[in-house]
Formats: sequence, structure tokens, C-alpha cells
Amino acid sequence: MSPGHVWLVGGGPGPVDLMTVRAHRLLQESDVVIADRLGPDIGAIAEISWCADIIDVGKQPGAHPVPQDEINALLIEHAREGRRVVRLKGGDPFIFGRGGEEYAACSAAGVPVDVVPGISSAIAVPQAAGIPATHRGTAATVHVVTGHGPPSASTLAALADDTVTTMVLMGVAGLPRLVGAALEHGVPAARPVAIVENGHCARQRTTRSTLGEIVALARSVDVQSPAVIVIGEVARDGLLDSLIDEKGKSAVTSAPAQAVR
Repeated sequence: MSPGHVWLVGGGPGPVDLMTVRAHRLLQESDVVIADRLGPDIGAIAEISWCADIIDVGKQPGAHPVPQDEINALLIEHAREGRRVVRLKGGDPFIFGRGGEEYAACSAAGVPVDVVPGISSAIAVPQAAGIPATHRGTAATVHVVTGHGPPSASTLAALADDTVTTMVLMGVAGLPRLVGAALEHGVPAARPVAIVENGHCARQRTTRSTLGEIVALARSVDVQSPAVIVIGEVARDGLLDSLIDEKGKSAVTSAPAQAVR
């Protein structure tokens, strides 16, 4: 029997047309797809991978019906049977996707494995709400962090720096803890915050406030996962609108080109 192969594929933030061409091709050629909850939904996957067995191992907040070690074992088992296995993950496999663990497990078992990058929700979801990760004169650095556990010293430093955009993934449940630690650390209560739920999907919703008020507002409007929390000056409402003059033209001017010597 010919050896199988595992591809760790980033499915992007959800819509099928935001997957890469390579991801789409591998799904079409796959024998089995082991899919997460986030990213393209099972129905869309079934239309692309119409010949493949589709195994749903998606995790819900606080509920992991298929533990990570069992997912690793599934990848290895099917590949050893000579099958082409796509491990389809939301966003990018190596950004809080446990892709590194799966890569290591396959490699240790002697199973060929490759990684196919995907569009990370850390960038794509705020974009869906018109929020740039960086913006000239506003933010030149992006700090991406998980909302699980207390914030690290580097995260608190990023939050305190008004030139840094902090993107928080999986942070809805831990938002009060994060905000409390930030305010205690001296981060201004007026720091803009935006929470973008279900980015690029039909149920997309954006909630904007400030660091000092976002916890109460998020609770009152019942913010739910999946969501990306953006903390920083780029989350200020109307930031990009300020670049358009009253005639609808761009108000941004470019400096004259200079010769390079």
C-alpha cells in the first residue's frame, strides 16, 4: 500500500472563497477530511470533498468531544492506511490552531505532513469590520494573543503602548480578566476597543467601546464566540472615514518622490 499523507490546511475565517487555491484543490483530492468547528462549515466542505469521508472534531467553548491526542491518532491512522488526509482548521494552522502539535505527532510517527497556510482570523475578522491591523501614523505593531489565562507582561506592555494593536483570539470569556489586569497596569480606560463577532459571515456584528466600558457593554449585548477583540487606536470608530473629505475623495496626500542615491 502506498503511504498516505497529511496536510494541515488553513481554512481561513469561514467563507469558502477565502480559502487558498491550494486548500481548495487538496480538499477536492482528499480521501478523508478531519474538520474543526471554525472555518468553512461541514456542508460547504462536503460539496468540495464530495468523495471524502468527513470527520467533525470541532471543539465548542468548554467542550472538547474529541481530545487532541485522539485527533493526532486519527491523522496517523488514516494516513497509515494510505489515505490522503486533510486536517482542515479555521484561520491558519500555526496560529493558536495546535498545528504544531499535529505536525510533530505525524512526523514522530513517520507520516508525511505538510502545512498549507490560511488567512488568520486575527487579521481577516477585523478587516471585515473595516478595522486595519496597522495604519500609518496610528499603529505600526501588531500583538496577537490568546484570551485564555491571565495576560502576560508582554501583552500588558502592548496594551499600554498606543502605537500597538492588540488582537485577542478566543477572548470573550476572559474579557473581564484581561480588562481588569490592563486597567490595573495603567492602560488608559479610554483606549478604543472593538469586538467583531462572526467575521465575514452573515451574523457578523461589531461592538465598539472603550477599555473602561467594554465589559459592561459586551455583557449587555450578549457578545458571543467566535469573536476577535481589537484593542488599540485602530479600533476607534470612524478612523478610516476621517481620511475621506466631504466630496468623497481621499484626504491622504503623498510626499513627492525623492531620488535614491
